[in-house]
Amino acid sequence: MPLNKYRYIVVEGPIGVGKTSLTQRLAERSGAQTLLEKPQDNPFLARFYQDPARYALPTQLFFLFQRINEVRDLAQMDLFSSRTVADYLFEKDALFARLTLSEDEYKLYQNIYQGLALQAPTPDLVIYLQASTPALVERVQRRGHSYERAISDDYLARLGQSYGEFFHHYSAAPLLVVNSDNLNFVDQDEDFELLLQRIQNMRGPREFFSMG
Repeated sequence: MPLNKYRYIVVEGPIGVGKTSLTQRLAERSGAQTLLEKPQDNPFLARFYQDPARYALPTQLFFLFQRINEVRDLAQMDLFSSRTVADYLFEKDALFARLTLSEDEYKLYQNIYQGLALQAPTPDLVIYLQASTPALVERVQRRGHSYERAISDDYLARLGQSYGEFFHHYSAAPLLVVNSDNLNFVDQDEDFELLLQRIQNMRGPREFFSMG
C-alpha cells in the first residue's frame, strides 16, 4: 500500500478543486481518520462572500481558531498510533488572510497567527490540487453550496494564483503537485489508482503529476 509510510497526509487546493472528496477516498483506502474543514460552521462565511470588506476579519479569525484547535488536538495525539488525512494545511490560513484582509487587519491577524502556528504539526506528505479557473467555477457551481453562490470568478482566479505562489515556495514537507483539470479521483477509479502509483513512486521532495 503506497500510503502506509505516511501518518499525516494533507490534501490542499483552492475552493472547488475536490480536496475533501480526495481526502475521504484516501482515508478510506488507507484506513485513516479524516480531519476536515467545516466551512458551514463559520457564521460569517456567507456574509463575507456578500460583503468581503466588512466580514473578512471575523471570517478569517473564526477559521484560524477553528483550525488550530483541530490540528493542536492532532499534535497532542500519538501520530504513530493512527493515520490521518486532512483536507487543509494550517499554514494556508495565512494565504486567505493576505488575500482578503486590509493592511491593518492583516497586521493584527499576523500577531495572532504567529503565536498559534508553532502548535501545528508538519505533514508527512502534502498533495496540492491545481485547477484552472474555468474548472473551479464549474465545480463550485455544480456542488451548489448555498454559502458559495456569491463567489465571483475573479475571486477564484485570484485564489488560484495565490495558491500557486504559496506552494511555489513551500518546502516544509514533501509536496506532490497535481493538475486536476483532466483527472477525476472520485468517479474514475483509474485516475485514483494512477495517483496512488504516483505517490508510491515519489522520490524527491517536490514532484508533479498531470494528465493530457
